Amino acid sequence: MMIRTAFLALVMVCAAPAFAAPSNSAAEGKTETDAPAMPVPEPVMFTSMHTGVFGGQKISYRVEAGETQIRNAEGEPAASLFTISYIRENVSGPRPVSFVFNGGPGSASVWLHLGLLGPKRVQVASNADADDGAAPYALLDNPLSILDVTDLVFIDPVGTGYSRVVGTGEDKDYWSEEGDGSSLAEFIRIWITGHKRWNAPKYLIGESFGTTRAAYLAHRMITGDVDIALNGLVMISQALDYEGSTSAHDNVYSYITYLPSMAAAAQYHGKAGAGVAQAQFLAEARAFARDEYGPALLKGAQLTPDERARIRDRLAYFTGLDPAYIETSDLRILMHRFQKELLRDKGVALGRLDGRYMGDEADDAAEGPESDVASYAVGSAYSALMNQYLSADLGVAMDRPYMVSSEDAGNNWNFSDAPEGEYAEPHYVNVGRKLSTAMRQNTGMKVWVASGYYDLITPFFDSEITFGRYGIPQERVAMTYYQAGHMMYLNEGALAALAADLRTFYTGKLEDDRPQ
Repeated sequence: MMIRTAFLALVMVCAAPAFAAPSNSAAEGKTETDAPAMPVPEPVMFTSMHTGVFGGQKISYRVEAGETQIRNAEGEPAASLFTISYIRENVSGPRPVSFVFNGGPGSASVWLHLGLLGPKRVQVASNADADDGAAPYALLDNPLSILDVTDLVFIDPVGTGYSRVVGTGEDKDYWSEEGDGSSLAEFIRIWITGHKRWNAPKYLIGESFGTTRAAYLAHRMITGDVDIALNGLVMISQALDYEGSTSAHDNVYSYITYLPSMAAAAQYHGKAGAGVAQAQFLAEARAFARDEYGPALLKGAQLTPDERARIRDRLAYFTGLDPAYIETSDLRILMHRFQKELLRDKGVALGRLDGRYMGDEADDAAEGPESDVASYAVGSAYSALMNQYLSADLGVAMDRPYMVSSEDAGNNWNFSDAPEGEYAEPHYVNVGRKLSTAMRQNTGMKVWVASGYYDLITPFFDSEITFGRYGIPQERVAMTYYQAGHMMYLNEGALAALAADLRTFYTGKLEDDRPQ
């Protein structure tokens, strides 16, 4: 049965939110002559009951899909977050609850929702060998969902999904670490208060920029005025230190972090590592990147001819690229060039989110790919089925489009962590220290990091280096790897392994596969 009700109870639980969104007061430039705010619509909620089999258990669960208003410092509604909560029925005791979001920034939570965690999942080509084409697509039951283990709350940040600013709110108030973190922390406070879950185990699950978000959100929640200690963070395709995941000229560090991922992709496509076991080949790539390639890059023009030739030939061995091309590139291979160059003789470019994918592009002479085949090969299916699922299965009826991905949010995101108006020297985003602080102030919080070998945007070697720095407590970190890319759950074998490892993490165990 579908029930549509005004969703007022959860937004009125406290009059003075401790995680209030940024103010839109006159002190910030507003005047009495500004246009009046638009009327604030009442938040809506769509509730439905379902059953499913997850982890071998048949369970009944309630779905609450709807809006929660976030108020500014003046107590006025300024944003409306659309979330989808899966809550198991007839449970006694403190049941865990997990808050889930994707990244971008500018992405809705659709990928983790319909790819890994939700009760339904989108079926796409597991071996990255076919485009999703056009409808109809297949939405399957997902018995691998962890709904038997934890309640799940999928959050679409402002500007994504159906979430938006209301009243006097402005997008820019939420498109930054400060605005994003404050609104999500406030939502979590409202949710656990309204559902009487303050004493329940709590987790954050993020992917890509969602891991950046998870780190600064965990820090905010443990150090803020309202102390909310988390039990664990799940980080899928981590991005804590953007220096290691930004392939750009003169970012020397990135040449090191990306090299093993290039080696993995080159071996997958038969261009390198022939006859060598993957584990051995990637161990060699890590050692070369760290112990030889990095120091060589620092020497630069001071390399002797023999040293330069050795580095060039070793790069050719690991990447499968022509030594002459590597020489022309001054021993520095940018990722977008590698994507285009590795299989240029076949007229295809590699995917960025997943190097297993191959895209046939019209311009075979281009420096880099026109777009990411690993994105457009699956995006239409996820978009269509999310909209279909919302309306047909959950009974959601809204008067605006569901924004799977918002270019406006991504293009206009303020990555500076300095207060508005204060000088901030440009630097890469880095929340490593915030995660370290959060873990040290909350000794009960554990972190699990999942990486795909063929992820060419957030490289697995960067995960290893990042988590070895910043004073992060190593005994509470686990790291696992999968034969897939950024969204490793697209591959059915990786999906099964990922779900199994996720269940292990929730039982309190840490299975760490990091090389020693």
